[in-house]
Amino acid sequence: MENNKRVVIIGAGIVGTNVADELVQRGWNHITVIEQGPLALPGGSTSHAPGLVFQINSSKAMTQFANYTVEKLKSLDAFTPVGGLEVATTPTRLNDLRRKHSWGQSWGTETKLLTAAECKALYPLLDEEFVLGGLHIPSDGLALAGKAVNGLIERTQAAGVVYRDRTTITGIKHENNQIKGVWIGEELIEADVVVCCAGFWGVNVGKMVGMKVPLVPLAHQYAKTTPVKGLKGRNTDPNGVSLPILRFQDQDLYYREHGDGYGIGSYLHKPMPTLLEHLPKIPLDEYTKDNMPSSQKFTPEDFASSWEASKRLLPDLADAEIANGFNGIFSFTPDGGSLVGESPKVQGFFLAEAVWVTHSAGISRAVAELITTGRSEIDLSSCDINRFEEVQLAPSFVLETSKQNFVEIYDVRHPLEPRLIARDLRVSPFHARQGQLGAHFLEGGGWERPYWFQSNAKHFKDLPWTWQPVSRDLWSSLHHSPIAAIEAYKTRTAVAMYDMTPLKRLEICGSGALALLQRLTTSEMNKSIGSVTYTLMVDEKGGIRSDITVARLDEETFQVGANGNIDTAYFEVEARKQNQGQLPGGWVHVRDITGGTCCIGLWGPLAREVVAKISTDDFSNEGLKYFRSMQAHIGGVPVTAWRLSYVGELGWEIYTSAENGQRLWGVLWEAGQEHGMVAGGRAAFASLRLEKGYRSWGTDMNTEHNPYEAGLGFAVSAKKEADFVGKEALAALRQQPQQKYLRCLLIDTANDVVLGSEAVYHQNMAVGYVTSAGFAYTVGRPIAYAWLPANIDIDDKVQIDYFGKKISATVTQDPVYDPEMLRLRGVSNTISAI
Repeated sequence: MENNKRVVIIGAGIVGTNVADELVQRGWNHITVIEQGPLALPGGSTSHAPGLVFQINSSKAMTQFANYTVEKLKSLDAFTPVGGLEVATTPTRLNDLRRKHSWGQSWGTETKLLTAAECKALYPLLDEEFVLGGLHIPSDGLALAGKAVNGLIERTQAAGVVYRDRTTITGIKHENNQIKGVWIGEELIEADVVVCCAGFWGVNVGKMVGMKVPLVPLAHQYAKTTPVKGLKGRNTDPNGVSLPILRFQDQDLYYREHGDGYGIGSYLHKPMPTLLEHLPKIPLDEYTKDNMPSSQKFTPEDFASSWEASKRLLPDLADAEIANGFNGIFSFTPDGGSLVGESPKVQGFFLAEAVWVTHSAGISRAVAELITTGRSEIDLSSCDINRFEEVQLAPSFVLETSKQNFVEIYDVRHPLEPRLIARDLRVSPFHARQGQLGAHFLEGGGWERPYWFQSNAKHFKDLPWTWQPVSRDLWSSLHHSPIAAIEAYKTRTAVAMYDMTPLKRLEICGSGALALLQRLTTSEMNKSIGSVTYTLMVDEKGGIRSDITVARLDEETFQVGANGNIDTAYFEVEARKQNQGQLPGGWVHVRDITGGTCCIGLWGPLAREVVAKISTDDFSNEGLKYFRSMQAHIGGVPVTAWRLSYVGELGWEIYTSAENGQRLWGVLWEAGQEHGMVAGGRAAFASLRLEKGYRSWGTDMNTEHNPYEAGLGFAVSAKKEADFVGKEALAALRQQPQQKYLRCLLIDTANDVVLGSEAVYHQNMAVGYVTSAGFAYTVGRPIAYAWLPANIDIDDKVQIDYFGKKISATVTQDPVYDPEMLRLRGVSNTISAI
């Protein structure tokens, strides 16, 4: 449908022109695209991109974006579908290709594992003796970015889009947190929406609206060779290709043909960050493909090792030479992901940054959906601009982590592999005590999080044989310790302390606090003071945008346990709309209180005995009921205790201010020793969570899933009279049969632990994929959750593809532990598990 909103897009590369086209397809026709370079050769990364499109990614969303990009480029006659081949020259890489193959089956993209001989048959120039095997993706190929951009410009111009090249944005006008237009010198182009697709110049554009854009321009080497014997006569076009695009990730290299020569891209060299102010000032009339701001002088000394490695893989290169090359600049971010979404501070300002050609059309479609409907059909959490904590936006952090991501771009990465740089940024008040107990820390959101405690190894002698940790394969043993079994056992049979401080905590207060929470959540929030509610936030179509826990502290004050900074941004934006009168409800203030507070999860059947020693407050079932909170003192420390548990045992989340944290740890620790209390880490916590069937947002479910298929229908109140986001959609979904469900799987063999994202097969067909997985110590079996078609039911047999091995599993009713909630409610000490 037509829309009268005025849109300005900054940047006419592969992303900006795609955004314009996607908006046109949705009926928007008041669009202006501003480009600082010549329209035919903008001068950004698009102009020099070699165009290799490898679709398979560990992220389902990024794979989907790549799939759409391929299809759209095909429709523009700007894609050469020669396929893609990734080769392994080490056993580690070969195993990783098996993992990638499973991702392909999980995400629905055809892949095939090849032997060395099959690789040679597909790609005759390879040294078969050097290669161990490969992964073939038939639908991969070569994007013709320049041709695509020209086609998109022509198509959108015909639809009325105005392009202004050789034009520099000098400012962005915004008032009352709302976009008003962009300045070009003294000229103002009025706009309701501005989309920044400026590539590595996006950092400066973001500053115009007070936004920190965490990306670093880095140079990446690309060289072209003289004619190669094995390519002679294969391609008539000087830039033609006929062989699959090729990746040699063991040496950080990729290859494509340029007629009878090769183009070679390398990440093997040292990181080369580039300050924007140091980019060459090239007169616009002197722009050429080899002379533009994003194309810097080739440094052959940095390419020497890449050239030697290339000759080892492709022996015919021995008779060739490097003809020319360049160091092309493109964007890297702290976690390697793209930067997508709307500014939380300035309504109408959108970003589509750090987007490679591979994902360009897919992400552009998502941005157009955000602008026109408020939601993307593909979940954007992994590339949401709001995912970073403030400490992760510091220029020093962005620089160092982005450089490290460049170095590690083709590395085989374990799901739990910790970052080794920029550590100890955020620590809880318990950090020193945890260190004394031999905590093994991994990092998340800038926080140091203990995963297990070496001091607990002394309790191995106490473990019954049914709780003894099983032997694991090398991959699932990485960043894991059998000590987690001890900590899980102690939680189930005695009592354990868990550091829950890194959990995001928000205070929402004011006369409009209740109205805000009523409008954004699926549960009734107008409850008595002291109530605690687990609830969901969904979008207009009923997709799960987060699950949160809300405690009502007084009439106008609520504390929210959220999933991260994306939730914070959402609450802040919605609160501002309410405060400005755009939405009803009255004044409300949202404050992140995480850093000023801390939290201990005290859980286990003996938790009450511990607290009774150091508190006169009533922590009985009558004094503090399930899903209630109260103010109390523990060992003289003022606390707020919430009666809930994500490990499925009696206990509380105990909150206090940061300055009281160390003392709280000390008094609880001392009181708990006679009851066998231990400190528990996140490895045990994750296992206990899985046994209890608690979902993890971002892993088990996201905006692509609704509450009923995710097993969270109980969190949607059918009796809630207040209107809330997604209410109509959920009412309709409740009446419809679901097409898929999040199912619990128990793996039939004790030693086969999987880690997530593996393909799930039923009757020899890939039908779904694993989300969360681990070892269920109480049950003594590996456990996994997976999205499966609705026709696969309880007790059905499935297989999980783990590095090419098909592991048998059984679909099981969840939760597998304490399904009647008797332990959790403190009315039984009997361990009840499947």
